[in-house]
Amino acid sequence: MVAIDEIKPKNTIPFNILHAYNQKIVTADEAVKVIKSGDKILAHSNCAFPTALINALVKRKNELKEVQIMHALAVGNVSYMKPEMEGHFRHNAFFIGGNSREAVSDGRADFTPIFLYETPLLFANGFINLNVALIHVSPPDEHGFCSFGVEVGLTKTGAEKAKIVIAQVNKNMPRSLGDSFIHINKIHYIVEVDEEIAELPQGDRDASPEVVEINKRIAYNISELIEDGSTLQMGIGAIPDFVLKYLADRKALGIHSEMFSDGTIDLVEKGVITNEMKTLHPGKIVAGFVLGTKKLYNFINNNPMIEFHRQEYVNDPFVIAKNYKMVAINSAIEIDITGQVCSDSIGQKFYSGFGGQLDFIRGASRSNGGKPIIALPSTTKDSKISKIVPFLKPGAGVVTTRGDVHYVVTEYGSVQLFGKPVRERVISLINIAHPDFRESLLKYASENKYI
Repeated sequence: MVAIDEIKPKNTIPFNILHAYNQKIVTADEAVKVIKSGDKILAHSNCAFPTALINALVKRKNELKEVQIMHALAVGNVSYMKPEMEGHFRHNAFFIGGNSREAVSDGRADFTPIFLYETPLLFANGFINLNVALIHVSPPDEHGFCSFGVEVGLTKTGAEKAKIVIAQVNKNMPRSLGDSFIHINKIHYIVEVDEEIAELPQGDRDASPEVVEINKRIAYNISELIEDGSTLQMGIGAIPDFVLKYLADRKALGIHSEMFSDGTIDLVEKGVITNEMKTLHPGKIVAGFVLGTKKLYNFINNNPMIEFHRQEYVNDPFVIAKNYKMVAINSAIEIDITGQVCSDSIGQKFYSGFGGQLDFIRGASRSNGGKPIIALPSTTKDSKISKIVPFLKPGAGVVTTRGDVHYVVTEYGSVQLFGKPVRERVISLINIAHPDFRESLLKYASENKYI
């Protein structure tokens, strides 16, 4: 494996490419001068968030009005969402992270509910006309191509459609392979930086031992559903990485996922994840982005086992369905006893977003031998509120419908709901609810003639 700091240095790049590159180098302050009031800007998402460019843009706040900044999760400084920035900048969230939740809740930022695979199509099909794309890429190779690195899925299509592309070029950005490149001819301004790529380890680092134990039990129950030769999708959070720890005895697993994290590395090195039985991109891990640590970034750098693709491809349910034994593992905020899954809101308060949940639930359901899984603890962290509920909170959004639900897993077991009448699915879900809440759930179900 080639370490990030061993990427080909600039002095080995042909003169014509190096000359074209050098002609475009400016400071961050100079680059963002092209941004005007009312512009629509796409910022590189997740751990590729272009902090230097954003910081330079925020310094211009008094010169700008109603600049719209779009992205999914952003790991970095989002000072443009502060209350004093209102009227100057407005964030449009395709996925709400912890650092944007307050702005969305207060009405200072927008939330666009959309399936992950359809998000880049907003740019491709002209629903949103981007003025500027702010991207964070690797240095060019000898052919003039820079890699989008740790996040390809949402950003590549937007960068291709934006009128102006400003690239933050960072020697620490890993060179991810696949459909993951942009040529310097397509970049208008280059801002060189030398900073570590933001890290976002998966898991709840502040969780109590009791919560950790519950997550491990859920993960074990999920692992019991995963057969040799399965292809896995894993959403964000602690549970998916715990699942991987219980799969060391499996054979020939594959990955086709919107994202993956550090937990994948051990199973690749142990020969458990080989991708050899995949019916789509055999031998390859396919993803749109990664969330993790520098260890993960070194793992993906120049690694021919891994292909990054646009999210409209990776998350297309019809593409996902081509994978044999596709297992989709996704989380929920709450689920009612008929199977309606809320994953993006707590009551009327928007909390996160659709992400790739329904993309993969529907893709896995159409896969030969596929298993779509919704996983959640039976209660909130303080054990006072059941997450399996008689009905969803008023205003809560249904991300995965009761018709889409197949497997539901808690620390008390797993149940399969697909094709079952309401009476059977109600009983099944109550059986994996926390024992303290089963009696009240049964009472509600009886009173409403569900059972």
